[in-house]
Amino acid sequence: MNKDIKKILVSEEEIQRRAEELGKQITEDYGSEGKTPLVVALLRGSVPFLAELIKHIDLDIQYDFMDVTSYEGTESVGDIKILKDLDTSVKGMDILIVEDIVDTGRTLSSVVNMLKHKGASSVKIVTLLDKPERRVKDITADYIGFEVANEFVVGYGMDFNQHYRCLPYIGVLKDELYS
Repeated sequence: MNKDIKKILVSEEEIQRRAEELGKQITEDYGSEGKTPLVVALLRGSVPFLAELIKHIDLDIQYDFMDVTSYEGTESVGDIKILKDLDTSVKGMDILIVEDIVDTGRTLSSVVNMLKHKGASSVKIVTLLDKPERRVKDITADYIGFEVANEFVVGYGMDFNQHYRCLPYIGVLKDELYS
């Protein structure tokens, strides 16, 4: 375990197992409706989860990336910035957003509204982590990996000032490192 981590919340094996379950559920849900989603990953944090998840979606999916931010340090400031938009038109498409964590909901709420405004037929969300205690926007993920308490989590794509993203598990960062 990394010396800066207080405790491990979710192991790599648990993430892999849950991604497989979510992939099968997504396959069943979209497949039973005869739909194939455009999978939209929100950079950068969702990339490890995306890589694991798509191995278990048995549909001929496409994927694209958006880079959006609403954070400065450890706090969501509510000002959404689009750093990279999609390369694919979403008009008439069923979108499945892949997110690392749903926290305040500000970023996702803005992204969902933007995709709908651009003509997406439907927009659903799959997230590795859900932190409902911090929610300020009324948004709910359709598929949730794990619900977590209000602790500062890092690893498996999630960072603190661009560090700890490559940890193979999700851990809680020691308080003294960000307080």
